Amino acid sequence: MNEEGLFNAEYADVLGIPFDFAAKPVVVKPVPPRETVRVHALPEREHLEIVFPRVEGYRVELPNEKLTAKFTSDSVLELTPDLVGPSEIRNEGIIGEGVDLTVEHLKDMRHSTVLYHLAKHLLFRKYRDHGDEPKLHLFGQLKRITRDWLDGGYLVCKGGTYPAQLIYQEIADMATERIKAAITEAMVGENPIKAILDPYNPKGSTRHVNFTTSKETRWKTSPEHCHINWLVCDSDWESELARVVEGHPRVKAYVKNHNLGLEVPYRMGSIPRRYLPDFIVQLDDGRPDPLNLIVETKGYRREDAKEKANAMRAYWVPGVNNLGKFGRWDFVEFSDVFEIKDAFGKVIESLIQQDAA
Repeated sequence: MNEEGLFNAEYADVLGIPFDFAAKPVVVKPVPPRETVRVHALPEREHLEIVFPRVEGYRVELPNEKLTAKFTSDSVLELTPDLVGPSEIRNEGIIGEGVDLTVEHLKDMRHSTVLYHLAKHLLFRKYRDHGDEPKLHLFGQLKRITRDWLDGGYLVCKGGTYPAQLIYQEIADMATERIKAAITEAMVGENPIKAILDPYNPKGSTRHVNFTTSKETRWKTSPEHCHINWLVCDSDWESELARVVEGHPRVKAYVKNHNLGLEVPYRMGSIPRRYLPDFIVQLDDGRPDPLNLIVETKGYRREDAKEKANAMRAYWVPGVNNLGKFGRWDFVEFSDVFEIKDAFGKVIESLIQQDAA
């Protein structure tokens, strides 16, 4: 297989028409096999083992008091033709004059109508248990929070799109998922979130990593920092992060999430998906137990990247921390390969200051 996980193309000469018996066969030179390495946990590095939870979902318990929301840059939803479909097309018939079809009629929908539909969708789809009646007493609070989201600049319309397109079910699912994540993140201090573990395989470990690969982008790990002998990298960014991590004195252990089994459930609108973070880094932040920091390297951030970050900050991290069985966890994302070293150092300093406070 090549680096894309696919087999290389193979060609064969076929005798065709007209027949040519005088043709000489074309000799194809054999391709030398690619170097393969075994990636596995080393027994002599057992003290660097990292254990993590295998999360299947989340349970959120709403407080009895007033609901609030903590909106961030990841709460922004950008409506573009790429997301909602073309907003202007040219319709040409066999005869006659062509017509430009647009969605400008959607701008006539009142703001209050969009607000009502979005708040209703939030109540019936995000805060209603299966088979139960909707919690109608929450509608006023959810409508207030939805208005704050709409009026606070967290909806951005580009390319001829309009807020009225929020009434589309798929787009409404995406918008309400952002609002729900902001509400959940505001309740983190009240411990309302619990992570639901896989009942048959509740935890994973670096000790179970054992596979072979021919991928050339890989990093030979330091025996003082990683339980596994090699890191299989998806980009040069990850190789640079491995170099930075191994050079920082606060790092106790780390591992790349490749064939490790760490998956984060999240939703892209109404579609359930699973997200594979890049790294787990164990840090000495001055407390008796190490901090498990999930690190993601991301260049261009599309809408799905925002959903992944929201799932980590609002659900996975607080849900796992509330279990109290897998230590302390946090999440950070780096978006500039040339600033990874400085950014990583600043993150560790901020974490130490938080613990000291």
